[in-house]
Amino acid sequence: MKKRLISIDISIKAYQDFIKDLTTLALNKKSTYTCVANVHMLVEAYKSKDFAEVVNNADMVTPDGMPLAKGLKQIYGIEQDRVAGMDLLPDLLKEAESNGIKVVFYGGTQLTLDKTKEFCDQYYPNLDIVGLISPPFRELSEEEEKDYTDLINKSGAGFVFVALGCPKQEKWMANMKGRINACMIGIGGALPVMVGLQNRAPVWMQKTSTEWLYRLSQEPKRLFKRYAYTNTLFVYLMLKEKLKR
Repeated sequence: MKKRLISIDISIKAYQDFIKDLTTLALNKKSTYTCVANVHMLVEAYKSKDFAEVVNNADMVTPDGMPLAKGLKQIYGIEQDRVAGMDLLPDLLKEAESNGIKVVFYGGTQLTLDKTKEFCDQYYPNLDIVGLISPPFRELSEEEEKDYTDLINKSGAGFVFVALGCPKQEKWMANMKGRINACMIGIGGALPVMVGLQNRAPVWMQKTSTEWLYRLSQEPKRLFKRYAYTNTLFVYLMLKEKLKR
């Protein structure tokens, strides 16, 4: 089941059910994609019908940000678990390790992928990583795209963790559905946090919807304009939605 929150359809289920369902998709190597949605993604979808279609055609859309989980409570009275990429990624790696599911990491810098390999070797020693791919930042040619698709399919991966950033990773996954035989998940900024290149906010900030302030303090130049715009617009859209209802 999904519920529309302003511009995106969010999957409604318990956190552990997301883990279970995604693991089943990976075991079956079903060509699917999951969007891990936050306020930024919701606003991008609000501004672009084409991008909204990409997100809403996903097999699952998790409420990554606490504001989205709280938004579902305010609009529908639904007590929805937060399903953050920073929690989802390590839990799915644990499932992949215990179930013998092969994994590919697609996206991120070579440094991030090197750190990913070191991290997984230490904490998931039996995890079968069959691909660490850092594609060029530019748009890929059809031939390059086919080469990466063939590489992933031949690897036998069940999980493909996509770290290209929003909205690029969501568009890439939508384009690859039916072409890559795996469960694709857009993990974005969760990867550098997991491997220690960035720090995660304290638990109290995660629970009070202020995690964005911690991220802002880490990358003020890159994130100030985005947060000033997206957070303000989200609050306005939520107020508008509540008044309408």
